[in-house]
Amino acid sequence: MDLFEAAGPDPRAPRPLADRLRPTTLAEVAGQEHLTGPDGALTRLLRTRSLGSLIFWGPPGTGKTTVARLLAGETDLAFTQISAIFTGVADLKKVFEQARGLRMQGRGTLLFVDEIHRFNRSQQDAFLPVVEDGTVILVGATTENPSFELNAALLSRARVLTFRALDAEALEKLVARAEALDGRPLPVDADARAALIRMADGDGRAVLTLAEEVWRAAGEGEVFDTAGLAAVVQRRAPIYDKAQEGHYNLISALHKTVRGSDPDAALYYLARMLDAGEDPLFIARRVVRMAVEDIGLADPQALVVANAAKDAYDFLGSPEGELALAQAVLYVATAPKSNAAYTAWKAASATAKAHGSLMPPKAILNAPTKLMKSEGYGDGYAYDHDQPDAFSGQDYWPEALGRQSFYRPVERGFEREVQKRMEWWTRLRKERGG
Repeated sequence: MDLFEAAGPDPRAPRPLADRLRPTTLAEVAGQEHLTGPDGALTRLLRTRSLGSLIFWGPPGTGKTTVARLLAGETDLAFTQISAIFTGVADLKKVFEQARGLRMQGRGTLLFVDEIHRFNRSQQDAFLPVVEDGTVILVGATTENPSFELNAALLSRARVLTFRALDAEALEKLVARAEALDGRPLPVDADARAALIRMADGDGRAVLTLAEEVWRAAGEGEVFDTAGLAAVVQRRAPIYDKAQEGHYNLISALHKTVRGSDPDAALYYLARMLDAGEDPLFIARRVVRMAVEDIGLADPQALVVANAAKDAYDFLGSPEGELALAQAVLYVATAPKSNAAYTAWKAASATAKAHGSLMPPKAILNAPTKLMKSEGYGDGYAYDHDQPDAFSGQDYWPEALGRQSFYRPVERGFEREVQKRMEWWTRLRKERGG
């Protein structure tokens, strides 16, 4: 720490609104009452005046950094902040040495690591010894699912606390606090105010940044409506990373709403994904999967429609092709559902792997050579088209395995007709001794 850092920032220096409104107590933290309220997880921890290592998991602008600072102050720990984006192993060693020096003087260190998921596995392992011996109390912040991004060894030594995206009420409180600090109302009408809250997308820092932009843009006595607001502030992109958790959450939601036959919810999640910039052909492939996994032969046309939508998008591109995807999503969501084909395939695959290379009955094997004919290949094969009802009822299963049953049609859609056929064949098979 140099002399300028020790003196702190000049109070006359310009500071963003979000920084000026940074909470000074846990009670002032907006939208995280499950952590900071009277019975919140962090409140309970602070009653003991001792902390273990923590991982803060949540979207941007939900107070992770602020809460870490407040925890250090509440427990009289030295606060050290680093970012995984700018920190290497050499920097970590220096931080650990400083923490050891403070520990020798009887003071602990709360080490706050922003974007901790950006450290690779080896770098994450470097924290293990200093966390284990108490050199630092580690508080890591991540926007990504810790289960996927952090080492199991590090996770086992820390408690994960989830920060929630701020709801409209919490964002409104932040705007009201900003108005009180600034001494004037935000120059927007009621509809524009609601639109600004929606634009923030659950991010407290974003709502304050947007409010600051509105104040800067407003002329004397000017009040913006929704259209005026859109003209002076950029619409905030949805929180969505096509390679990370948002991608998997929304495609899971889309698939399950289709499976649950809720076409309106399915269209909503499709719109969310397209609005966030998801690859439309990725969505098209997933709709094809829905058609074969969750509908199957209950409606054989579902696969045809899903493939046609993929081809239509390929042909038309955006935005016209998006309507083809919407039509396919509506079709699969409203189609009769059956996973009988999916379940049958899994059962057949498991049986094939479990029983190895069983020989099929010789009757259904070709005999292209005299030797194979002499061995009985093809003997007794009944050509079904020459039999009554074009059905011989012959046993096609390996003798060592015996007849198995994998496919069980449901009483829905076209599979109801398939079930009738199968029951008829079963009756004929018994009559003909197959």
